[in-house]
Amino acid sequence: MPLPWIPESFSLCPLRAAPSGGPFFWVRRAVEPAQIWLPWWAIEDLGWDVKSRIVIVEDEPAIAANYAAMLGRQGYRVQTFASRQEAQQAFQIGLPDLAILDIGLGDDLEGGFELCRDLRSRSAQLPIIILSARDSDYDVVSGLRVGADDYVSKDVSQQQLLARVSALLRRSQQDNQPQEERLERGDLLLDLDRMSASWRGQALDLTLTEFWMVHALARHPGHLRSRQQLMDAAKVVLDEGTITSHIKRIRQKFQQVDTGFDAIKTAYGMGYRWSDTA
Repeated sequence: MPLPWIPESFSLCPLRAAPSGGPFFWVRRAVEPAQIWLPWWAIEDLGWDVKSRIVIVEDEPAIAANYAAMLGRQGYRVQTFASRQEAQQAFQIGLPDLAILDIGLGDDLEGGFELCRDLRSRSAQLPIIILSARDSDYDVVSGLRVGADDYVSKDVSQQQLLARVSALLRRSQQDNQPQEERLERGDLLLDLDRMSASWRGQALDLTLTEFWMVHALARHPGHLRSRQQLMDAAKVVLDEGTITSHIKRIRQKFQQVDTGFDAIKTAYGMGYRWSDTA
């Protein structure tokens, strides 16, 4: 759609979120102080280079605006929603490149968990970060169980949150690049083209982060993999407690199809290894 009404003196300036929290950029004119709001299709039609689209679901307007401004300064396209219902309506139209979800959304105390489960059912590869003030082990494990790739407390620094966002988006982009198609280790089969896993012929419902951790372990059986190496393999930035929760959840998923599963060995204080002889 042509935009003859946009003067050449206007330039993209992603420093603020739109008043509605919708998918808009602030556009600034250099000659005179002026500003207008443009929708994404207008930005793309103008040929301006913008980064990935990120959705934030947060019921506190000030917090949502702060995160949106921080990500906007890095050039990301940011859209915010205050409720699960608003976000789900938008997701029916199209999915973002990455989602950041709070757990409690007003009176919807578990809304973020439900939204995470819904997003994961729509896409196995969509990067999802749960960003919440609730930081108990129960909540972290619950978040990973419903499909989140990362679980971060709201006291995280902006630099660390940006690093996690960048790592997940980088991994998502690299997943679309050509690579080995299958990895077989005994009863384990990893299909890297379909991003699917099975054990003894039974499908495993692994998240993307869990899939790459299993791949890192099984690719070189018997070799020790530190928590840092697992984090690098999954292309995410996690703390040690979250990695431990991921490994625990991975074991549980294998044990759901094989109660005797014991291929992931723990080297206390050092990391984990895959055993083909388990």
